[in-house]
Amino acid sequence: MNSSMMLRRFFCFNAASTPAASSASTSKKKPLVFLGSPQVSATVLDALFNAAAAPNSSFEVAAIVTQPPSRRDRGRKVMPSPVAEYALDRGFPSDLIFTPERARDETFLSSMRTLQPELCITAAYGNILPNKFLNIPPLGTVNIHPSLLPLYRGAAPVQRALQDGVKETGVSLAFTVRALDAGPVIACERLKVDDEIKAPELLALLFSQGSKLLIRELPSIFNGSAKEKAEPQDDSKATLAPKITPEESWLPFDQEASVLHNKVCAFAGWPGTRAKVTVIDDKNSSCNILELKIVTTRVCSDGNIHRNEADDIVFMEGALVFPCGGCTELEVLEVQLPGKKVVSAAAFWNGLRGQKLKTMTMETSHMTA
Repeated sequence: MNSSMMLRRFFCFNAASTPAASSASTSKKKPLVFLGSPQVSATVLDALFNAAAAPNSSFEVAAIVTQPPSRRDRGRKVMPSPVAEYALDRGFPSDLIFTPERARDETFLSSMRTLQPELCITAAYGNILPNKFLNIPPLGTVNIHPSLLPLYRGAAPVQRALQDGVKETGVSLAFTVRALDAGPVIACERLKVDDEIKAPELLALLFSQGSKLLIRELPSIFNGSAKEKAEPQDDSKATLAPKITPEESWLPFDQEASVLHNKVCAFAGWPGTRAKVTVIDDKNSSCNILELKIVTTRVCSDGNIHRNEADDIVFMEGALVFPCGGCTELEVLEVQLPGKKVVSAAAFWNGLRGQKLKTMTMETSHMTA
């Protein structure tokens, strides 16, 4: 099915009436194709739209490539990607929004060749680009990558950096080559990492910075000087940021609190972090296992927490304090039960009505999964 027709199923849209459509055939500006999918990509697209609309602009956004419509949000309705939604809201022609299942599809590649873009820009597109695509734009394809390349090449650079507890990260503007995130770097911006920042916030911040970096460097990309100044990456210093799996979301409390806190910050949004705890009711002599989503944490600075037993979870100053490896403590400030809303640690503790909480080892936790 034609990618633009897929979008027309969701939107009744008259492309010919838009300013973008009416000027496309007469404009002498250099055509640029943008590829992106999630909400953070829309930040980059917005910057490109605004820059293209400037009186002295030398380029226009000729087409947008994004992931196909998918089921998302609580209603699980089939919806276009956030980038497609944003573009349509801005009045961009629906027949210039392409949603190929794979970037190597010949029909899609043929459409790109017909458009003859001078340059392609990618920002969290989510599809591997084949050489047949990379050979189309004469000025190449430039990617906004949220790390200081060659560090954290791969699908989850922000999450893996936070998981490692880095104090500094950044965003890189680099030419795309067939090898993963390995192309020459045009420019980068550094950013200090706050101990409490979560992955979705840091991702948004880095793509916002990346948008400004891109607009600043576009003149040099268009005149060819960016290719001359771009620095080849030192592959010996490369680190990988593989895709996160749901199985990684469990918190092993035999690890130190700082490691677990970093993981909570890194996996915020998706897939989140989970823990199984034992709930003991001394009155009824009952013992139940409860699965919790751990939403917000901090490393406890007080090393003198009184516990009757080593695996007791205590409540202190608005936090559930979990014993961790290396005699460290993790303060859990917000939790979520399956199918319920996020609640404060205090609200959760009050709901226990005097029942006790204990941590579970990973071995025991997996036995009860």
